[in-house]
Amino acid sequence: MRIIVLFLFVCAAQSVFAVCQSNLLDHRFRKLAGTEEVNLCDTYAGKVLLVVNTASKCGYTPQYDGLEKLHEKYEKSGFSVLGFPSNDFMGQEPGTEAQIQDFCRLTYGVQFPMFEKVTVKSEQANAFFKHLAEVSGTYPTWNFHKFLIGRDGKFIKQFSPHTTPADPDMINAIEKAIQ
Repeated sequence: MRIIVLFLFVCAAQSVFAVCQSNLLDHRFRKLAGTEEVNLCDTYAGKVLLVVNTASKCGYTPQYDGLEKLHEKYEKSGFSVLGFPSNDFMGQEPGTEAQIQDFCRLTYGVQFPMFEKVTVKSEQANAFFKHLAEVSGTYPTWNFHKFLIGRDGKFIKQFSPHTTPADPDMINAIEKAIQ
């Protein structure tokens, strides 16, 4: 029995190592309005992720509701939405991280992980969003640009800001990735 458990542990560790070797998730971020740092690879390796740059004063801001519903619906299947507030597009995320956190939780009931405010736009983008742009072929074009990442830590597909969380193409891509 101990040999089987040890074998399963070694296999799981090798799987996480392989995902981390892809470097796409090998980034650290501070939790929104907090001090705790999260290594995306350590925390989310083996999960399907929808990475979204968000803003509180945008015409697409109501997508928070649909993103939370996606997160709730598929979380037990190994899926997570990861939100990254950004003030890059017409200053539509001007608040402090504490204000952003309160807005998201109180207005839309957001419980999916939200991280520190970042820059996502072209050459000024942080390393994670630069890497996403390299593998997807595009930087976020506006707030609520979405990147789908598979369990193996590799890019699957990107969705434009006007693609809602209820869009059948997005749901199909997520469901295919979590199988």
